[in-house]
Amino acid sequence: MKTNRRNFFQTMGAGAAGFGLATTLPLAACATPETSNSSEEEEDQILFIGDDIAIAETVYGKVKGFILRGITQFRGIPYGADTGGKNRFMPPQKPEPWDDIRPAVWWGNTAPQIMDNRYANAYSSFVDHWNYDDVSEDCLKLNVWTPAIDTNKRPVIVWLHGGGYTNGNGIEQDGYDGESLSRKGDIVFVSINHRLGPIGFSDLSGVGGEKYKDSGNVGALDMVAALEWVKENIANFGGDPGNVTIMGQSGGGAKVCTVAAMPAAKGLVHKAVPLSGSTTQGMDQSYSQKLGGYVLKEAGLKPSEVDKLQDLPWKEYILIANKASQRMREQEGESGLMRMGFAPVADGINIPKGTFYTDASGVSSDVPMLICSTFHEWGMARTMPEMEKITADEAKEMLKERAGFRGGLGDKAPAVYDAFAKAFPDAKPIEVMTLVASNRAGVVSTATAKLYQKAPVYVAWFGWEPPMFNNRMRAFHCLDICFWFNNTDLMLTHTGGGARPRKLSEKMSDSLLSFMKTGDPNCASLPQWPAFSAERGETMILNDVCEVKNDPDKAGREML
Repeated sequence: MKTNRRNFFQTMGAGAAGFGLATTLPLAACATPETSNSSEEEEDQILFIGDDIAIAETVYGKVKGFILRGITQFRGIPYGADTGGKNRFMPPQKPEPWDDIRPAVWWGNTAPQIMDNRYANAYSSFVDHWNYDDVSEDCLKLNVWTPAIDTNKRPVIVWLHGGGYTNGNGIEQDGYDGESLSRKGDIVFVSINHRLGPIGFSDLSGVGGEKYKDSGNVGALDMVAALEWVKENIANFGGDPGNVTIMGQSGGGAKVCTVAAMPAAKGLVHKAVPLSGSTTQGMDQSYSQKLGGYVLKEAGLKPSEVDKLQDLPWKEYILIANKASQRMREQEGESGLMRMGFAPVADGINIPKGTFYTDASGVSSDVPMLICSTFHEWGMARTMPEMEKITADEAKEMLKERAGFRGGLGDKAPAVYDAFAKAFPDAKPIEVMTLVASNRAGVVSTATAKLYQKAPVYVAWFGWEPPMFNNRMRAFHCLDICFWFNNTDLMLTHTGGGARPRKLSEKMSDSLLSFMKTGDPNCASLPQWPAFSAERGETMILNDVCEVKNDPDKAGREML
């Protein structure tokens, strides 16, 4: 099993990319166009673009989009100025106003990130169907889908993409498309790009002083700036600035949790939906400032020369910063904290210190939260059929060495495995091992922290498995996104398409729309969904048959 084990760990490592580990690709999601019920009738025109079509006002000038299948779209609208040069490491600045009508018909630039070998894995590229465009520091752009340019006040959803804090963009996968949900729910859908990795989260405050006091959090401040744009402008796109839901997956889920805790976002966020990724704290600033010192040293600069970092080409700077992070891990020792790399910093100003949400009257005390994860976040052995035949003893040995994002379980592995196997008696050893690696510790921790506040929190667990790759895909990391967005017939390489995934998607999108409108995910198509409590751990299982269970993996999870 040596070769199989090594391959399996490499596959699990790919799953870590969504959490910001420097392995392969960022993980993301899914989407669905309407299909005609009559193939015999001649179809009417479905795309409209012209001089007087899809024009909307913003506080910076007019933008012109297009109408596709009845939904008006705008792509690449600036919500901030170019972040290069003197604006690098600085809080986002307002965009320059424009006089002419600005075309908003194509996606904005992807934030700076290392794109080398992004498509190297053929199967990953096939399944996830990555979408990337030009990469530059002029990346503070957003996209809007709306049923109409009118004065109706529709609920608004703002999508924060996955890829940890390092990779990704607002349209990275077809499943990020907002057309279908906008149509179904009569809502406004917004997705954004923002600064990532060392460009967005290099804490130079320890070496650069007051000028760089916000540098460790400028990527998070970008997200707040996008929400400020929504507050100022979304009414001109048929949306309600007083009803904004932020939603994200993987690293985007952690972004949702972080933004919801930021003082600057108070009043800009009204509901929060983190998927397959959450957090209850920012990075300790003693670590982030030390890393900033390593960056300066790796660049061969003195503290008095810190401004020279703004002049480096962005790729050169990222490579320097990544080398500095690696050197710090080697010299300071590996730990869970070290794994974070470049991420939001608990500076006590932009992001609070300590555990988020524990203040009963804090920033997000009146913001309901819906948290979801998938059964099989880690260990996607879809291209390794031999893994289906491993024994329980072999699975236990593997878990001693590696258990998803967390490293190995050591001598605890057999007992943890047995606890999960007892809770899921029909699961094969490969499935039990994946359930262990995909445990819901982070979900339950975030939901429990949120209980300190008055707004309710709801928890879901997604277990639907696509019938592809000989049924080895399972409920993998990011599969659920296209179900929430009513997009299972668009993200075919995740679902296979057809009636079966569509039925669950109808239920999940119904629930999301209800949550956006009322703060309660209950809807006619799902069983009664109680709010989460620490005593019972109420969890909605999302599958072909949906049902509520009380903390289904508690016994095994508490042994970790």
